[in-house]
Amino acid sequence: MAGVTDPAVEPAGGVSRPVRVLVVDDDALVRAGLTMMLDGAAGIAVVGEAADGEQVPAATDAHAPDVVLMDLRMPRIDGITATRRLRGRPHPPEVIVLTTFDTDENILHALRAGASGFLLKDTPPPQIVHAVRQVAAGEPMLSPAVTRRLMDRVAFQAGTFQQARGELAALSPRERDVVLAIARGQSNAEIAAELTMTVATVKAHVSHILTKLALDNRTQIALLAHDAGLA
Repeated sequence: MAGVTDPAVEPAGGVSRPVRVLVVDDDALVRAGLTMMLDGAAGIAVVGEAADGEQVPAATDAHAPDVVLMDLRMPRIDGITATRRLRGRPHPPEVIVLTTFDTDENILHALRAGASGFLLKDTPPPQIVHAVRQVAAGEPMLSPAVTRRLMDRVAFQAGTFQQARGELAALSPRERDVVLAIARGQSNAEIAAELTMTVATVKAHVSHILTKLALDNRTQIALLAHDAGLA
């Protein structure tokens, strides 16, 4: 993970550019605060704002963000629905959901909809900057303590355990090792060190896992491992 002063996005040719962020929140003061804070961080640029999930598709088309900070509770189209619709589009940006309460089970639904992580609205600014960079670099942003409490409070639906086990059965033993490491919240570099492989090999495994399981991101891999009782 790069430090908070390092740009996180490198297009073809190796020339770094700012991480482009779209801020979505129905509270104008929250949007203004996030925009001011993120625009003051090196290597990050807030390229647009939206006041409701209904505005997200047009704002995404207009501004081409790398990361969307998405409020969960909005009046017309909520963050869960907006995230699901956004992630269903070609080449979607990464999504970090925002919430006031860490016990809100809607966070879990948002992660299943394709969000790469979540932040509490009172998260210190340096951690928000870190999270934006991390997600833009392809790493999920999950608070292990909060996420564990949240997921442990969600009862399994009938058949979820067996279904998750069946889906994971399609993976090779090495891919299952990578899944377990992802479920523990480890980065690509940490997985590479633990499993004695290169970071490039880890990335290749993650790509194959996502394809085999028809998932959008690493967060959904972790949730599937949780459903299977492996995390």
